[in-house]
Amino acid sequence: MNKQADTHQLKELDQAHHLHPFTDLQDHSKQGGRIVSSAEHIYIYDSDGNKMLDGMSGLWCCNLGYSQDAIKDAIRAQLDELPFYNNFFKCSNQPAVELARAMSEVTPEQFNHAFFTNSGSEANDTNLRLVQRYYDLLGKPEKTHIISRKNAYHGSTIAAGSLGGMSAMHEQTRGLNYIHHINQPHWFAAGGEEDREEFGVRIARELEAKIDELGEDKVAAFIAEPVQGAGGVIVPPDSYWPEIRRICEERDILLIMDEVICGFGRTGNWFGCETYDLKPDLMTFAKAVTNGYIPLGGVMVGNKVADVLLSHGGEFAHGLTYSGHPVACAAGLATLNILRDSKVIEHASSDIAPHFQARLAELRDHRIVGEVRGLGMFAAVELVRDKGSRERLAPDSQAAVYCRDTANDNGLMVRQTGDAMIMAPPLICNIAEIDSLVDKLGEALDQTAAHYGVG
Repeated sequence: MNKQADTHQLKELDQAHHLHPFTDLQDHSKQGGRIVSSAEHIYIYDSDGNKMLDGMSGLWCCNLGYSQDAIKDAIRAQLDELPFYNNFFKCSNQPAVELARAMSEVTPEQFNHAFFTNSGSEANDTNLRLVQRYYDLLGKPEKTHIISRKNAYHGSTIAAGSLGGMSAMHEQTRGLNYIHHINQPHWFAAGGEEDREEFGVRIARELEAKIDELGEDKVAAFIAEPVQGAGGVIVPPDSYWPEIRRICEERDILLIMDEVICGFGRTGNWFGCETYDLKPDLMTFAKAVTNGYIPLGGVMVGNKVADVLLSHGGEFAHGLTYSGHPVACAAGLATLNILRDSKVIEHASSDIAPHFQARLAELRDHRIVGEVRGLGMFAAVELVRDKGSRERLAPDSQAAVYCRDTANDNGLMVRQTGDAMIMAPPLICNIAEIDSLVDKLGEALDQTAAHYGVG
């Protein structure tokens, strides 16, 4: 890589030529942003010399932080041996074969087949193709409708964005007319004074009502994250998932678990479906499968679906040039080996996550905190002006944006979604680093409260 360019020059070039994701492009062209120049362990450094504790694991993906030499070495070695070949026309490559096997070993027992993509968005597009192909082969082509949840995030392609339930994305994509949405299990936003567990059952039964509305013979699948990540770390009541599982099993509806954020240790288990004792038919993975070092995603295809695909003739007319890319798969295999050999998931679950959640719980008494919610190694802190009425600090989530920017300026990278501050630190954090994260967030909350006149 060339010597680091002048910061000012980089920022000017960025504003002039680089269109950023999920960004007000007009604002960025005027205001600019931050150039991240290096990273190590759980810290990122920008071109102005600022050091920041990365409370978001990159973008939910660097569960092992930034200093995993074994993953970097695997990438280098694979580039020397086979930098690329496709997996079309009955071809394969060793890293793809070995990663498919390794994924079948670490995922629940019903999963023995993997289809590789480059991202979670592409993986969820693939899920739609798999579902349609499955029912076509069963002689049920009329089963086309997919049910998802409002405020869900399942990717940014047209299909994946339609699966998601974020209104801003739908406004810009128009969506697909065979995808429908029910309410999310967000007790703080919608439950009010209702008992949490009663709320969980009621919201889950919206799935049953939607199936009845559309016709059971026309509904193919229900897709959801175990915990909604980008939607604001929405941890469902304990009553929610058992009811969803019952409905899917009784109505013969395929269950698709999107584990892009929850997978690879985030919830305390390898996968969120294990945390909630679910048996999905399809499972989306991406992000942490390579620790974020190189793009890779995919779908684990359960035996129920795979057996039909494998026992019938005809082409599955779907694929990507880079499906099963040898370098990406080598990175994925190295990542899985670290996760298995180091027992980092188990350590985070037993020692680090309880401390993380306990320290965050201390913020419940803060004057602008309405709710603290979390599971394992991710959490959200909801901001309010009044705890009783849940009045927001400012319209259009301006207060949460201010709090995020303040935390960033204070050396903590966290994210804002709606009126919630969300965080997902690397699993390799130690106790002192968790304490530093929560202390920095507390300082940002204090500054935000003062800025908005809440004493």
